[in-house]
Amino acid sequence: MNALLVVDTQNDFCPGGALAVPEGDQVVPVINRLMDKFDNIINTQDWHPAGHHSFASSHEGKDPFDTVEMHYGTQVLWPDHCVQGSEGAAFHPDLDLQPSQMIIRKGFRKNIDSYSAFYENDHQTVTGLAGYLRERGIETLYITGLAADFCVKWTVLDARKEGFQVYVVEDAVRGLDVDGSLAEAWREMKEAGAKITSSGSLGI
Repeated sequence: MNALLVVDTQNDFCPGGALAVPEGDQVVPVINRLMDKFDNIINTQDWHPAGHHSFASSHEGKDPFDTVEMHYGTQVLWPDHCVQGSEGAAFHPDLDLQPSQMIIRKGFRKNIDSYSAFYENDHQTVTGLAGYLRERGIETLYITGLAADFCVKWTVLDARKEGFQVYVVEDAVRGLDVDGSLAEAWREMKEAGAKITSSGSLGI
């Protein structure tokens, strides 16, 4: 059994948002069309409290995209984004949420960031997604959303570590591409055993 996993397709990651992914909004119509092909659909939602430790504004003298050392390793600092209850944290208004059966919120613990849909950035604190998928007999994930080189990438890598078959739908993701991070993300995902596909290959 398979599922469509839609990562962080939120206003702040789309053009005009606080942490806009170039052409991020262009994934929305592709994702909406893909939903007709799947019985199981899961969304993730970045959901930070104000003053989250991954925000550059929480660190004096630091700018967005600087890095700091946290207790769990190196952390990229971001502009304030996807603050709980804000318009930026809301899903893109054109994204069809009606077929979605579950929303995984991540990054809601103030002291730790969370890219992956499976684990927070300490790679130990689980979201519960793996158990949910196994309970439902889902073995294969088709992954879409934003951003390809951060939250999508870490979701893909952790899905593979958890033993799921993974397809990344190439025309349903976009990346930030910070200092070559996008090319590196595609390399890492392929090396981990993820397969790259397109919406056209899935018959839409």
